[in-house]
Amino acid sequence: MNLKVTEEAAKWYKEELELNDETSIRFFVRYGGVGGLQPGLSLAIKQVDAAEPIAEDKVNNITFFIEADDEWYFEGHSLTVQYDEKWQEPEFIYE
Repeated sequence: MNLKVTEEAAKWYKEELELNDETSIRFFVRYGGVGGLQPGLSLAIKQVDAAEPIAEDKVNNITFFIEADDEWYFEGHSLTVQYDEKWQEPEFIYE
């Protein structure tokens, strides 16, 4: 699996969460939400250092990653996080 975070999405996270350089952001599976790959589940984020990343992308000095224990959720898909101009927030694209 691959993880790609666009410059625009990284900028949004950095500004909205008031992140400093060299911060790590984990995408992880949570119960609830909409728009995920599996019904009743969606992705969330938290600021934490990586332990066992299976995918990561460093953009604007921020490391975005997914841990091995969430690999099951993606079912072989890769994730692109891009900025949605209409909604002015990040959008998850599964490929």
